[in-house]
Amino acid sequence: MPADAIAVSSLEKFFPPSQSGWRSLLHPFARPTQCALAGISFSVAAGEAVAIVGPNGAGKSTLLRILATLVLPTSGRASIATHDLERASSLARREIGYHTGGDEGFYGRLTARQNLAFFGTMNNISRPTLISRIVSIAERLGLAADLHRQVRTFSTGMSHRLGLARAILHQPSVLLLDEPTRSLDPLAAADFRKLVKDDLVRRNGTTLLFASHTLSEVEEIADRVLVLDRGRVAAFDTPRGLCAAAGSETFAGAISKLGRKSSEPGAAS
Repeated sequence: MPADAIAVSSLEKFFPPSQSGWRSLLHPFARPTQCALAGISFSVAAGEAVAIVGPNGAGKSTLLRILATLVLPTSGRASIATHDLERASSLARREIGYHTGGDEGFYGRLTARQNLAFFGTMNNISRPTLISRIVSIAERLGLAADLHRQVRTFSTGMSHRLGLARAILHQPSVLLLDEPTRSLDPLAAADFRKLVKDDLVRRNGTTLLFASHTLSEVEEIADRVLVLDRGRVAAFDTPRGLCAAAGSETFAGAISKLGRKSSEPGAAS
């Protein structure tokens, strides 16, 4: 039986409380008491698409950042393609494509093509393969006509698409996305969902873990849905299974009920 592409066991993350004024100077030394993840466990099979949903502050972005090896957990274990994130982080990073709607980290005075070529080279992609792959992905994401432009001239939406292109440029086995269609117009968002679902997951067998507030997007892409609430797993099942568990006819209604249930006093953690 093949190993899970993503495995998380009793993962916890605490941050120091946010302070203002002179107290903020003590932040690096403050005791971490702010809970972001409260001992969550789950696994994602190879080639599976899993969505993370939950209210703001539920721990979605923190979880993705830990899996992307950008943040160390307070306790617990996690692995990507059987590589432990703390003991073999360099091997795990080779399997990961990661994109968030935040700061893209591109070089503004370089063109989009030059930026993609730079990051592709950093991922050890050969030049002939890199040239063809940049053209193919740019066409798929609607960037083909803008590859010659400096990135500093890009709109927010275009920079977001360029970030998505970088995340899938090296054809990672595991793709981590935080709000993947944020800032995209409806047509571009629909095209990207089709790219992820048909080309990456179904055709290439890419494992996908993504966070989204757009429930219609979650229903369209995800095989299973991980519902987080206050750093805990409220539910983990197929969209249909979540509706049955919540006794709801709609997916949105199920998510709302399951979130409220996990917040009730005495709910299991």
